[in-house]
Amino acid sequence: MSGPALLVLTSLASGPKHGHALLKHIEAFSGERLGAATLYGAISRLEERGLIRPLPHEERRRPYEITTDGTALLREVIAGMSRVVDEGKARLVLLPDREAQRRSSRRGASRGGAA
Repeated sequence: MSGPALLVLTSLASGPKHGHALLKHIEAFSGERLGAATLYGAISRLEERGLIRPLPHEERRRPYEITTDGTALLREVIAGMSRVVDEGKARLVLLPDREAQRRSSRRGASRGGAA
């Protein structure tokens, strides 16, 4: 699970929303600007899988909410992503700071020292 479907589930985890509200909320928290076709394709797939469900129309708008299965899947995906993020952070600590090395070598070279 990734991409637009993950963004939709994440947005719906804070409460029901219709399409336009989803687009705005997703852009606000992720910086991703989804097109309507991408959004409604993700909504369709999530609904088919029972991860979200439509609510009764509000005027011309159709809100959706995350289901119990959708919440459980979102928890699993986020836990997996957290493990990857934690591992990435740990490995970055082990990597040399290339920019600091460049600055140091430039200072040494400007003083006539060996780099």
